[in-house]
Amino acid sequence: MIIQGYARPELLAETEWLVEHLRDANLRIVDCDSPDAYNRAHIPGAVNVGTNPNVKAEDGASAYVMPPDEVSKFMSALGIGDDTLVVTYDGRNSVGSARFWWVLNYYGHTNVKVLNGGWRKWLAEGRPVTDRASAVERASFTPRVDESLIVNADGLKLATGQEGVAIWDVRSRGEYTGETTRGNKYGGHVPGCAYMEWTDVMDTAGLATFKPAKDIRRMLSEIGVTPDKQVYTY
Repeated sequence: MIIQGYARPELLAETEWLVEHLRDANLRIVDCDSPDAYNRAHIPGAVNVGTNPNVKAEDGASAYVMPPDEVSKFMSALGIGDDTLVVTYDGRNSVGSARFWWVLNYYGHTNVKVLNGGWRKWLAEGRPVTDRASAVERASFTPRVDESLIVNADGLKLATGQEGVAIWDVRSRGEYTGETTRGNKYGGHVPGCAYMEWTDVMDTAGLATFKPAKDIRRMLSEIGVTPDKQVYTY
């Protein structure tokens, strides 16, 4: 079923649509699960993101994302060119595929969608799968950084407490309270932030789709994250 009511429905691909477009020449499907999971089974034609699913700098120089020269080689090797339509998916409530979607958008490639429901919904519906790795030709990927899609610590500090700003902590409850540090020097959260774990907007008990738009809007409104505000997430 196609869920209606999103402000940007074009950012999602439904399984019904994807199964009809598997053979499109300009489509690249990216599996964002581990190589082991990909080798067991994946969507026909999909390539695997590999052992660096967050697309971070190989030498650890950047904690956030690969620099332009590295990301150009990385995307080109996956067969993603400047005009390629990319559909990302995973079996973990879209956490990996949404990250890959962000990396592409950060580097100016907006022609990308997240598969709504990902691998879980695809399997549940009996869609075609394969264990054969996909061979793709290298493409030409030109990174064009969009700085509006990221904020650094100083920028977030300036935004804290400002009128018309909502800062949304999407991490686990333990990280928010400081009980879980995950190896970070400090625990806790940004003062005055809103809190709702990212999994709350997913139908985690069902097919791993995003919840209906009206439900997500209500949930966000209840924590003060509304369309009239500049929203920062972390």
